[in-house]
Amino acid sequence: QVQLVESGGGLVQPGGSLRLSCAASESISRIYTMDWYRQVPGKQRELVAAITSDDSTNYADSVKGRFTISRDNAKNSVYLQMSSLKPEDTAVYYCYCNARSPLKPRMDYWGKGTLVTVSS
Repeated sequence: QVQLVESGGGLVQPGGSLRLSCAASESISRIYTMDWYRQVPGKQRELVAAITSDDSTNYADSVKGRFTISRDNAKNSVYLQMSSLKPEDTAVYYCYCNARSPLKPRMDYWGKGTLVTVSS
């Protein structure tokens, strides 16, 4: 069973920075895309940033120029560098990947989420 574990969330003041990390378990043959989503209570989960296996990236308009997604294929990891944080960035951030493992075909996997709070 593929597991995704996020870390790096916390409380930060407006204008500050945080770096989220997500590591996938070793039982992966290939990761096709690794993304970050976020969700606030009462709203749908939204895509924040995505990165494919060939390092193509895509960002939500609300975070362009402030957030940077990157990945380390050797470590089955994805990162989200968040800068110039705003209170509206407050949410639970989820790591997602589309991957296949030795025992399972290509599937979607989600982490349990990490809370980011932007407040003074």
